[in-house]
Amino acid sequence: MATHDSELRKELDATLQTRKELGPEYEAELLESFLEKLDRGVEQRVRRQLAEQQVQVARGARPPRPGGDARGIWERFGFAAFSLVLAVPLSAIAAAYAGEVGLLLCWAGIVGVNAVQSGGARRLPRPGASRDGAAPHPRGTAG
Repeated sequence: MATHDSELRKELDATLQTRKELGPEYEAELLESFLEKLDRGVEQRVRRQLAEQQVQVARGARPPRPGGDARGIWERFGFAAFSLVLAVPLSAIAAAYAGEVGLLLCWAGIVGVNAVQSGGARRLPRPGASRDGAAPHPRGTAG
């Protein structure tokens, strides 16, 4: 990105220098030429980013969300809050029927469910995918 910005700065400097040499009567043409170069650069950048995203999706990565990951953070927070609300009656039931062991098992389950929800499940391979991410052979054999 820094290379692109430095090239753009050089182009702007050259345009301004040319305007000084040619005078204000060529200002509109110079400005239009600079804006066309800027447009081409932005278009190339967007195409490159889209191509990179398509390659990542083709390799099995999730496409980025439009709003970034903010929505995912609130989803995880909501799940954690909900599980803690449910933890109160579950803890009381577990302690009443199974004592300290039941209470420990109950909280181990709550912690485990929250750990999986917060990101542990993302590390698991997709069903049917091999370790290297390649799709399995249709007949289930290697050749």
